[in-house]
Amino acid sequence: MFFFYNILVPILSPIWAPWMLFRAWRRKEQPIWKERTGSYHFAKPDPARPRLWLHAVSVGEVIAALPILRELRKRGESVEIILSVTTSSGHQTAREQAKGLADHLIYFPIDVLRFQMSAMQQIQPKVVAIMETELWMNHLWSAKVFDAETFLINGRISDRAFPRSSKIRPFYQTMFKSLDHALMQTPTDAERITALGAKGVEVFGNSKFDQAVGVPSRTPDEWREELGVSAAKKCVVVGSLRAEEFAAVGPVFTELAGRGIQVVIAPRHLERTPELLQSLGASAPRRSEGRRMVNNLLILDTYGELGEVYAVADLAIIGGGFADLGGQNLIQPMALGVPVVCGPHMQNFRDVADAAVAAGAARKSSPATLADDVQSWLADREQLARSAAAARTIVATNVGASARYADTLMKSLSSTAKNV
Repeated sequence: MFFFYNILVPILSPIWAPWMLFRAWRRKEQPIWKERTGSYHFAKPDPARPRLWLHAVSVGEVIAALPILRELRKRGESVEIILSVTTSSGHQTAREQAKGLADHLIYFPIDVLRFQMSAMQQIQPKVVAIMETELWMNHLWSAKVFDAETFLINGRISDRAFPRSSKIRPFYQTMFKSLDHALMQTPTDAERITALGAKGVEVFGNSKFDQAVGVPSRTPDEWREELGVSAAKKCVVVGSLRAEEFAAVGPVFTELAGRGIQVVIAPRHLERTPELLQSLGASAPRRSEGRRMVNNLLILDTYGELGEVYAVADLAIIGGGFADLGGQNLIQPMALGVPVVCGPHMQNFRDVADAAVAAGAARKSSPATLADDVQSWLADREQLARSAAAARTIVATNVGASARYADTLMKSLSSTAKNV
């Protein structure tokens, strides 16, 4: 299977290479292509300070990695951390939010064997840790060639991905021969990756709970002043709205604004903001242009602010679930005591979403009923308060995963340092 994969990758390059270049071209910032081909400039590693290569794909994985990186830094400077990302948006988020938490920030090499082997030879990590789902055959194989211990951390396998992955189980069985530890978010994720052939499977929890309870840089009143949000009127913050949902729910937000409810909308992919504006059917100011709320609408098209802006909301609407896309992170608003409305398709956050709905901290809605569902919930002040308390409780009872991940990685790094 390994050899078949490495024959197939170059054969299919006329398909995947243009697709990859097109996706990169659509973004404002281009990746560093030399790094994507495995070309870096690293000094020889210090044997007394072993290297950890932690890979996070894009914005969501970088955010999830932040509390783990903080926990690693709390344990001292005895490890040299290489943080890699795949997307330019992930790179920007890491530059802004992971400053001081990693020694080096790089772009992840394309999973061509020559690129991966070149990267491993230059970096020479003692431990390779991969966030959530970003498993690549040649990356893991190359890590083992250079005797690195390999981890999947904060691992998850979605409802959509598992049936597809099961159809190519021999591929995963081959790849998992190079994965030493699979540290998963939930028992369901652990069962699924075990069924695919992984070894060293354990349940550690979800680091996004720890990220959500971080100390904000501004108070809610400071954010209201910054964004032009009035404390006298109800406010809804729409987080991580996907482009596939714009047509269905965009008009809903314009309707809510017309009913006197303030709406702050954060698209999941900032380059799709023009399409979002078109779907609203009304003009709306953009935060990236230094604008404040006008006519109860504001587009939050900036990196790294959404998690704190939820603090101005009476209610949050989470994207990704109004189309069959698996949903987006609903933990951030819940940590701030903000109840959540989401779509029916929340497979990627199934356990959190189900627990939140059962506790009354979240409700599922559809584009057809969203406007009325939001307005009726906002009008019920007592229920809204109970839901806010339930949201905080769910988050508070699930913190601590990041420390477990950091302890395990440090233990591995310490053992490799002793063996040098």
